[in-house]
Amino acid sequence: MWDSTWQIWALLAVAGLLWFWYDSLRARERAVALGRSACERDRLQFLDDTVECVRTRPARDGQGRMTLERTYRFEFSDTGNNRRTGSIVMLGARVESLTMEPFLLQ
Repeated sequence: MWDSTWQIWALLAVAGLLWFWYDSLRARERAVALGRSACERDRLQFLDDTVECVRTRPARDGQGRMTLERTYRFEFSDTGNNRRTGSIVMLGARVESLTMEPFLLQ
């Protein structure tokens, strides 16, 4: 009895970890695409072609459901000789905000 209960809990834990990993990859890919398109729109250079997840926490969406809020940081350059920071906050699959440090207009 206890042996099968343990196996079920272990299987559920593995399934939860796989879901979290897959969901995190999808959110990261979306954040990279958003950062890149924001840089292209403003004629900036999206550096390192990547984002860094700096925070993940549970939060409620607009309908009151629990989801994950992820904050990503990326770097861009306005002159090619510097690094500036931007951030993307996602609530589930929805983008809550995209902010960028002040930069020189070209």
